[in-house]
Amino acid sequence: MTISFTLLVALIGVALLFDFLNGLHDAANSIATVVSTRVLKPHHAVLWAAFFNFIAFAIFDHNVAKTVGKGIIDAAVIDPQVIFGALMGAIVWNVITWRYGIPSSSSHALIGGLLGAGITKAGFDGVVWGGVGKTVAAIFLSPSIGMILALLLVLLVAWTSLRLTPIGVDRRFRKLQLVSAALYSLGHGANDAQKTMGIITVLLYSQGLLTGGFHVPFWVVLSCQAAMALGTMSGGWKIVHTMGSKITRLTPAQGFCAETGGAITLFMATMGGIPVSSTHTITGAIVGVGSARRLSAVRWNIASRIVIAWVVTLPAAGAIGALTYLVTGWVAG
Repeated sequence: MTISFTLLVALIGVALLFDFLNGLHDAANSIATVVSTRVLKPHHAVLWAAFFNFIAFAIFDHNVAKTVGKGIIDAAVIDPQVIFGALMGAIVWNVITWRYGIPSSSSHALIGGLLGAGITKAGFDGVVWGGVGKTVAAIFLSPSIGMILALLLVLLVAWTSLRLTPIGVDRRFRKLQLVSAALYSLGHGANDAQKTMGIITVLLYSQGLLTGGFHVPFWVVLSCQAAMALGTMSGGWKIVHTMGSKITRLTPAQGFCAETGGAITLFMATMGGIPVSSTHTITGAIVGVGSARRLSAVRWNIASRIVIAWVVTLPAAGAIGALTYLVTGWVAG
């Protein structure tokens, strides 16, 4: 399906709107711990996170963009109608969960929307099962790895802080938490912005505007990183409250461990080209540092509601994506 230049620009605009909402929705992932420990004021925290969200393109390759662009739905199946269905599935689900302060995954909303629209067009033959398998596995692995790494870091911090007073520990990790928040924001900006890069790039290929091996144009890279950074600067305060204080209460040392464990997980996933959820990752890490203190320190009822939202995201966004694809076809036909 070939579309006019005006419609192409509009569709790229919708993709960048999703990227902005991704940053807005997922700002909590980068700043919740640093805000809840009062290391930074909320508006300073979003500026800090947005800066590192933006510069992530200078550090990481575009492996995640390649997975999203051609590793979920066969690139031959993807056309503007499929892209629009995918984006609307993700945007609508993001708005719903943001409205109610539910820290669901923007990443998996996009993957769900893409699957819903792609399967509606071409059936299950159009699905690239290897890429989908990696993405689904990451739903369970990323929070688990984040939790384990955070637990190990708690033990390391406790061992290295034996000779410090509680005030000394607090002072040390108030400074170090600035570093850990920056690292997490780098990982978030790299993994999440690349998903929109992949969507825009495969759209350009479908219109014959790009040829050869899959590569992301630099203007697409900058646009996506900037849209995400602007979204992060806008904040998602209801979700910040859920992530930063409702799951468990954090000290600066615990916030450092959660962010660093989450950042390492995101770095590994991004280098491996796996589109993981930064929401899942930081939630697992926060649960890890909370349970290191004692199991009762974690509000398991809140954590369980978050997990339910994770499970529902793929099918819910998929259903919206499929419906959008059908409605768009009906209107265009």
